[in-house]
Amino acid sequence: MGSKNKLKRFRDNASFKNVIQPERDEVLRGDFELRNRWESFFGNANPIVLELGCGKGEYTLALSEQNPDKNYIGVDIKGARIWSGAKAALEDNRSNVCFLRSQIELIDLLFGPGEVSEIWITFPDPQIKYKRTKHRMTNLKFIEKYKHILAKDGIVHLKTDSEFMHGYTLGILHASEIPVIYSNHDIYNNGGAPEEVLRTQTYYESQYLEQDKPITYLSFRFNPE
Repeated sequence: MGSKNKLKRFRDNASFKNVIQPERDEVLRGDFELRNRWESFFGNANPIVLELGCGKGEYTLALSEQNPDKNYIGVDIKGARIWSGAKAALEDNRSNVCFLRSQIELIDLLFGPGEVSEIWITFPDPQIKYKRTKHRMTNLKFIEKYKHILAKDGIVHLKTDSEFMHGYTLGILHASEIPVIYSNHDIYNNGGAPEEVLRTQTYYESQYLEQDKPITYLSFRFNPE
């Protein structure tokens, strides 16, 4: 993508009513005004569902269409990517979806305790090299942040093409005694995966499937009772 095209998308994002772009310093100071007040943005108290590292927002858009009684927020730091999802949502007059441009490491400063009902992590970078472990989106640091913002019965979903990421996450969950709801190493061939996991595919997921690459999925919650 050319620099002119990127600049145009950045300008568009600034004018889109469904794109929120807080300054990092603002968030770190605890001054982000929507924290604990997201229902004021949506105009209702429907459950909030996040897609972290949403890219172009394909999953966010699909889920928001399938579940109009929930509010969806795609989170990503790449403004040129979220432009695609934000533009599509505006063109479709989708009122239950928006996009938040911010670092995921700040997630517990963007949402209050128990404010989120579900989290989707779709095809994250597995950060296989050891020195990149701190950026892995299911490391213990991130898991604790998810626990902080999730409602008591909140669920985390991980869908990935990386067997490494799937196994690593299972290891973290077992070591932390966090109950796994469901785990499948090849959802399109093994059967039994939830329908909402099979129904929605991203562009890259479709490419992986054309290459016969297994897609894995797991879900967990912190308070199974």
